[in-house]
Amino acid sequence: MLLMCVTGAALGFEKQIVRWAERKQRSVTANAGAQRLPMESLLAQIPAESSVPTTIVWHPAPNSTLELGFGRDRVIFLDPYTGAKRGEGNLRVRGFFSEVENLHRWLGADGSARTTTRAITGAANLIFLFLACSGLYLWWPRNWTWNAVKAVMTFRSGLSGRARDFNWHNTIGFWMCLPLIMIVICSTAMSYQWANNLVYRLSGSPIPAANAGQRPPEQGKEQKQAPELEGLTALCVAAEKKVAEWQTITMRMPTGKSPNVVFQIDAGDGGRPDKRSQLTLNRKTGEEVRWELFSNNSRGRQIRAWMRFVHTGEGGGVIGQGFASAASLGGVFLAYTGIAMAIRRLAAWRGKAKLQKLDCVGTSYKSLARRTD
Repeated sequence: MLLMCVTGAALGFEKQIVRWAERKQRSVTANAGAQRLPMESLLAQIPAESSVPTTIVWHPAPNSTLELGFGRDRVIFLDPYTGAKRGEGNLRVRGFFSEVENLHRWLGADGSARTTTRAITGAANLIFLFLACSGLYLWWPRNWTWNAVKAVMTFRSGLSGRARDFNWHNTIGFWMCLPLIMIVICSTAMSYQWANNLVYRLSGSPIPAANAGQRPPEQGKEQKQAPELEGLTALCVAAEKKVAEWQTITMRMPTGKSPNVVFQIDAGDGGRPDKRSQLTLNRKTGEEVRWELFSNNSRGRQIRAWMRFVHTGEGGGVIGQGFASAASLGGVFLAYTGIAMAIRRLAAWRGKAKLQKLDCVGTSYKSLARRTD
C-alpha cells in the first residue's frame, strides 16, 4: 500500500510534466495562410529508420505538431506544414513514468510474473479499502464537542513519538479518507473481474464480454508492414467535421488489408470520457461504419469509464489531479504513521513481556529463598 501511494503521487501530473518536457517538439511556427500537407504526404515522409506508427494524433491549433505514436512509449513529432521531423518524445521522462507505472500496477514485474503481482496489488487494494472504512469508524468521536473533534482533525504542535504519529494519522485520515475511498473503489473495479461486474449489476446494465473494451493489439506494439495511405486525407477531414469542437483526434493506423479506419475524437482535455467519441469509416468508400457516443453506452459502461479517470483524478481536470495526488501523499503518511505505531506497540509489548518474565523469575527466586530459610 505504501508503494502504491508513493507511485500514485508521482504519477499525479504525468500528462502535464510530459507535455512540458516536450514543449519545444510539440510546437511549430505557422506562417499566415500556410496549409497543412495532406495526410498521405506527411506519412510518406516518416523517417526511414522508423517503424510504421500505430497511432497518429493531431490538434486544431495552427502551431501544433503531428504526433506519430510507436507503441506505448515512443513518439515522433512532425511539422504538419513541411513534414520535417521536429524531434522525438523525451525518453528519460517517459521512461521514468513508465517505470513508476510498472511499479504501481505490477510491483515492477514483467511477463508472466505480472499475474502474481497483480493479485498482490489487488489484495492490497481490498485491504486498503477495509482500513479506510474502518479507520473512519474508529476516528468517529464519542462525544461531539469541539475539543474532542479538534483533537482528531487538526495538527497539534509540540508532539513527538507515538503522540505525534497518532495525531498525524487521525488528522490526515480525516481529511483524505473520502478521496482515498473513491480512489481505492475505482482501483478495485479495475483489479477484479467480480468487482467490475458488480458495477454493471448495481447499475442495472448487462455485463459485457470479458474482452470488451480492451485495447486492440496494434496499439500496444510497433507495426512493420507498411499500410496503404491512399484516401487517408479525405477520411481525416471527415473526422474533423464530425465534431465541430474537437480538441484532439487520434487515428489508429490501419494495418494490412483492414477495411476500416478508426478515429477517436476528444472534445475535452483528455480526462473526460463523456467528451470522447469514436468514428469508424470505410477506408475505400469513406462511408460511416460506426459512430459511438458516450451517451449511447449503457449506464454501467459509463460509470466504468468514469472510474478510470476518477482513480487518477483526471476526470476533475487539474483540480481533480491535485486532489488525487494529495490523497496519495496522505496515504503515504497514513502508511508511515501506521507502521511506526505498530512498531512501537510491538516494542512495548515485547518490553512488557520481558519485564513480566523478569518479575516471574524474581518471584520464583524469592519463593525459593524463603523455602531455603
